[in-house]
Amino acid sequence: MKSSTESAKRFVVGRLGVCRVALAAALLTAYPPARLVAQGVLDEFSYDNLRPTGLRFELGGLGASRLRGALLVGARFDAGNIAPRVRVLLGLSYFRSGFDQQALADFASRIRGLVQDPDSNFTVAVGQIRWSDLAGDLDLQYAFPQGPALTTFLGAGVGVHWRHASGSAIDGTFVQDALDGFFPAVNATVGAEVRVAPQLAMSVEGRGVLSDGLSSASLAVGVVYRFRGWETAGGGSAR
Repeated sequence: MKSSTESAKRFVVGRLGVCRVALAAALLTAYPPARLVAQGVLDEFSYDNLRPTGLRFELGGLGASRLRGALLVGARFDAGNIAPRVRVLLGLSYFRSGFDQQALADFASRIRGLVQDPDSNFTVAVGQIRWSDLAGDLDLQYAFPQGPALTTFLGAGVGVHWRHASGSAIDGTFVQDALDGFFPAVNATVGAEVRVAPQLAMSVEGRGVLSDGLSSASLAVGVVYRFRGWETAGGGSAR
């Protein structure tokens, strides 16, 4: 009887061992493909094609929260491709605009709330308040070639904005201090580029920016100059 029990135990233990080995083998055969896929995606990214390929100058209109419409000017430096069809752009842009009437009315209302006057027979004249914005951006844009001369693209990026406010009612006050300074931002872009000559193209780009205290949307047209050899530097594969 004891011999039969020990034989049964050995049989069960042996079966469990086989199951464990089979399970381990299944996991090992399933995991490497997933890891290889991830590794394959990462292998697509390379610094080899990061080199100057073009420069774009743009002009457009901008609408922003709390501000009137503004004229936007900017420049974008195409630093080449970091992956197939994925290009890296460094940009600078600038605009200056005044606060809209609603923002001025809100500002005047807050000032009235700070004044202790039982009669409330006073007025608040804030005048004009202007805000200037100088932004630096780092964008990644994925290109969708539509033909030999037309490319559309989608992008996302990050940036930093230096803002300065001015106005007779706020100059030298804590309000100006609160509006001035550096502010981080994220952005999204969509646009198209049409080549009109071997080294020249026209572009149109829509850009949305989300930042602390100020959100904006802009539409700009631009002229793109491509450096010699840009196609062999990776630019050709992205367009």
